[in-house]
Amino acid sequence: MIWFIAALVLAGLELAAGEFTLLMLAGGATVGGLVEWAGAPTWAAIVAFGIATAGLILFLRPILRRRLHGPKALDTSQQALVGATAEVLEDVGARSGQIRLDGSIWSARSMDPSETFTRGEEVHVIDIDGPTAVVWKRE
Repeated sequence: MIWFIAALVLAGLELAAGEFTLLMLAGGATVGGLVEWAGAPTWAAIVAFGIATAGLILFLRPILRRRLHGPKALDTSQQALVGATAEVLEDVGARSGQIRLDGSIWSARSMDPSETFTRGEEVHVIDIDGPTAVVWKRE
């Protein structure tokens, strides 16, 4: 019964910490309680607690932390378009051109001033320079 009380206390303390370490210890305490409840000796429950806690900390905690600390909002800035593929609508050269990017028509220029892209070609957006997309050939 002490194992389960410890698991509840650790899980409750996890609400204040938010780092998943105490939650992993609570999971280990639950496993230790289940092992002892099944009739195993206390030393076996302690070993099970240690193994379960180590496994949870090494394998489950990193996954939970990645999910928790992942991107919080959708990036809707212009820089989110870098790397996108676009269709050339008007020949793109060193200084001018137009592309269809993410459903909108954008001014564009070639990353290499000596390179020109013709209508219908697919290009990659390398950078966004103000209202102009800097593009390069699709590979």
